Amino acid sequence: MDFMDSLKISAAGMKAQATRLRTIAENIANANSTADTPGGDPYRRKISTFRAVLDRALGLELVQANKPVLDQSPFEMRHDPNNPAADEKGYVKMPNVKTLIEIADMREAERSYNANLKVIEASRSMLQRALDLLR
Repeated sequence: MDFMDSLKISAAGMKAQATRLRTIAENIANANSTADTPGGDPYRRKISTFRAVLDRALGLELVQANKPVLDQSPFEMRHDPNNPAADEKGYVKMPNVKTLIEIADMREAERSYNANLKVIEASRSMLQRALDLLR
């Protein structure tokens, strides 16, 4: 593996984690979104997944983000008869987003992003040293 391969692999990892961070941000932004209609379903949490993709031109296996999938966990029911989304019994379905879990996922994605950034910085530094030796 040469320097360029490590840069491309890390860049693909950073792109995948950036996609994951956008999904997490969307989940957090909709953590309190209720349905538009009484008794309707609110926002459903999205989960980022990844897959390994072979780049035939480069001969490298890269990570790529899949389309986010919907979390099928149940909605929380909250008694709030004054809410326009409340059903006939006064209960409102709340999104299945747990902010604490989203923050933990966000920190993990951030660390993975930063680890890939460090690999790029180290590869760049090694490449710069190699060029300095050739001068």
